[in-house]
Amino acid sequence: MYLSLLVYILVCILSGYWFVLAVASIRQKRFIERPDYGPRHMFAVVIPAHNEEDVIEGTVLQLMHQNYPRDMYNIFVVADYCTDQTASNAKKAGAIVFERDTGLRTGKGIALSWGFAKILDDKHYDAVVVFDADTKVDSNFLRIMDGRIAAGDRVIQGQHVIRNPNSGWFPGLTWAMFLIDNRFQNQGRANLGWSAKHMGDSICFHADVVQETEWSDGLADDYQLRQKFLLSGIKIAYEPEAIGRGEAPLSWSQAWAQRTRWLRGVYDANRQFARKLMVKGIKTRNMAVLDGALQSYVPSYSVLTVVSMAVLVLHWIGYKLGLISSQPMIVAWAVLLGLLIIYPYFGLVLEKAPLKAYLFISTGPLFILWRIWLALVSRFGGKKITWIRTMHKG
Repeated sequence: MYLSLLVYILVCILSGYWFVLAVASIRQKRFIERPDYGPRHMFAVVIPAHNEEDVIEGTVLQLMHQNYPRDMYNIFVVADYCTDQTASNAKKAGAIVFERDTGLRTGKGIALSWGFAKILDDKHYDAVVVFDADTKVDSNFLRIMDGRIAAGDRVIQGQHVIRNPNSGWFPGLTWAMFLIDNRFQNQGRANLGWSAKHMGDSICFHADVVQETEWSDGLADDYQLRQKFLLSGIKIAYEPEAIGRGEAPLSWSQAWAQRTRWLRGVYDANRQFARKLMVKGIKTRNMAVLDGALQSYVPSYSVLTVVSMAVLVLHWIGYKLGLISSQPMIVAWAVLLGLLIIYPYFGLVLEKAPLKAYLFISTGPLFILWRIWLALVSRFGGKKITWIRTMHKG
């Protein structure tokens, strides 16, 4: 009984971390710029691309029509070890193209680092914006980022939205999950004054940050970069009005490769930075840094949900077999599990999501089990995990 109570208290505390972010996200704070402000900053828009001939031209063409003076931003494509028509299609659409075919081939982090060195040496830019090759960008993206840079923000994460929810079960579920993730993990952290997630896409950096940062090249380079930022005192602001729309993987095989790489990269980054973040956060009493450490140590929502369900079932079986004589712990675990089940639906309510988002999230238990299995495979499978391109079809 006492062991069950201790486990319950521990799981409640760990779950409380995710509940705090959810409650903090209720108020959607928005950045409001003075209407008399005009465009002030020169932007370099950078797209790392590896064999993206199907989507790169449309992405560049859309970026050409930003609601921002055309002479105040340039579009660059880093064609990274491409063996198709990515470079020529990007040039045809009007982008400045750098083709990389030497050096390490480990993912987009090193490609970006290589491209930034060329771009920022060539001309003065105030800020750099990074998009994936398949991202379709809202027309006011640069204008909004211009205001955030003027307000003093150094790194700003836009809202990354999945644009192909009708392409299958996995894209639909990913779309619904991103709605929740943006609300809880980005808006919630922003409201608390903490650092938003680095989503790997639709993100803006002050040029000084780009030049001062040693760019990551791991399996989860964006996650690792956020940890580096926190250690150097940089918080990522969140701007939900600046929207970039990207594709989710269409097939289970693509999703398997992408998620396994990501989970392994997160594990590696946590081993490298979690302790440093915890020590610095405690010493400086900096809640944003402590949050970075807690994100490394606290089990995921998926794990906590599965643990709560498993313990509840064990208690119920024990009660039916007469091994447990009282019901309070059964009720307590049932309440906690109920809150965890409600958690994602609460996010959809805050986002005013359509009905189909609730239907997709209702299949979430299958994804939770799949994700936990992937986490185990990525950590203990023994097979070397490398960066693999996710196919995009536009």
